[in-house]
Amino acid sequence: MSGLHIVMYHYTRDLKHGRYPRIKGLDYELFRQQIHFLKEQFNIISMEEAIEAADGSYDLPENALLLTFDDGYVDNYTCVLPILEEAKVQGSFFIPGKTFTTHQLLDVNKIHFILASADINKFLNDVFERMDFYRGGGYNYPSNQELFSELAKEDRFDSKEIVFIKKVLQTALPEIVRNRISSDLFEKYVGVTEEQLAYELYMTEDQIRLMKRHGMFIGIHGYDHYWLGNLLPGQMREDITRALEVMDEFIDRKRWVMNYPYGNYNEDVLSFIEKKGACLGLTTKVAVADLKKDNKLELPRLDCNDFPPKSEGYKRMNIR
Repeated sequence: MSGLHIVMYHYTRDLKHGRYPRIKGLDYELFRQQIHFLKEQFNIISMEEAIEAADGSYDLPENALLLTFDDGYVDNYTCVLPILEEAKVQGSFFIPGKTFTTHQLLDVNKIHFILASADINKFLNDVFERMDFYRGGGYNYPSNQELFSELAKEDRFDSKEIVFIKKVLQTALPEIVRNRISSDLFEKYVGVTEEQLAYELYMTEDQIRLMKRHGMFIGIHGYDHYWLGNLLPGQMREDITRALEVMDEFIDRKRWVMNYPYGNYNEDVLSFIEKKGACLGLTTKVAVADLKKDNKLELPRLDCNDFPPKSEGYKRMNIR
């Protein structure tokens, strides 16, 4: 067998009782139900087994499945770990180095928590206003209308307005402008400081260490959670090198796994990580992975929302 279902998770928490019930995530109890379903219907393998299968030294079982968790949230420690241990299965956790070294809130999370706190139309108007303000302050980028026409494309899970906000504040504007806009609007809508949320949101070094001791796999998700394929080559190499350095105790530098932030990469990224020892790479392309046909550094994944109790979307995916 060469087909591998790789499931992608982000926020997995008690949504009903949290301060931000609108954050887009999988509720704790639904996650428990999902793991029960996956264990009954699939053969959940470890990342080490996936690596060996990609090398040709391990035969995948029928209906093989791998669990992956992005971004290093404390939910992984408080909610996910106990359920995985109870089910006796492994999860693979991909952690941006910045989250536990400097305890700074990533821009991607500023946007998520504004979206969970603000009316989307008000948020969009605020973004447009601040884009005009900073454009007038000497930063050059296309008009609001041009950018909206180019970037506002509905995807599987988000409206065109949300897609536009995410793209413009994650990559389309100059970094200093998008940082300032994100921080301005975070302060306006979220109700806590960035520092407070950062300390609440991410795992600590000790928690990551304990997860590894309990058999979980730890991988690389960049340092700053940049769109790596959009960076200049020198910036890209610096970000990945820094991530490898701060994650050194948690990974095997000769045989590590890369998970591209936002699923974004290019040929320079692939070439660099291969030279640095990456043996697998995880994307956000939607499909069942085929370890005999797919590039080992470009493996597709399915979203947790593609599986019960959220949906049965996985049945429509091509098993190759």
